[in-house]
Amino acid sequence: MKHTLSVLVEDQSGALSRISGLFARRGFNIESLAVGPAEQRGVSRLTMVVEGDDRTLEQMTKHLNKLVNVLNVIDLSTIPAVERELMLLKVSAPAESRAAILDLVQVFRANVVDVADNALILEVVGDPGKLVAIEQILESYGILEIVRTGKVALERASGVNTAYLRTTASEKRVPA
Repeated sequence: MKHTLSVLVEDQSGALSRISGLFARRGFNIESLAVGPAEQRGVSRLTMVVEGDDRTLEQMTKHLNKLVNVLNVIDLSTIPAVERELMLLKVSAPAESRAAILDLVQVFRANVVDVADNALILEVVGDPGKLVAIEQILESYGILEIVRTGKVALERASGVNTAYLRTTASEKRVPA
């Protein structure tokens, strides 16, 4: 199972290295990592996506909490959270297919951030599923380059679990 961890750390030299080293020593891959300043001066927030069962994640969380610069660790995959990612896509867009691509851009609420004679660069922000969906659709036009930021996430202040709401809403639409 994939887990999204939110880790608050003191903004000290080597903190990220110690955290990534901890995972490397134990043979765990960090699938996604985003780091930036947190709401408090001198503190950074790491959002990382790792794969493992609950027992493994419990062990990793304990090890993270033992590191000197780590202030707090939260597994956001077990609580309601907002998750977003940014992706830039350079897609082949000759004149004959440009209109179709621009229509898709609107459907996905993406932005065109660069235009050239035969290519467009698109900016897409959303949950990871949205990014995968637009990438799959645009593959047929020819993706020239792609870059993704990695997931960032925060616990929902409202406590509303939108994943649960999506499943109950889809159950209501299924004919009996």
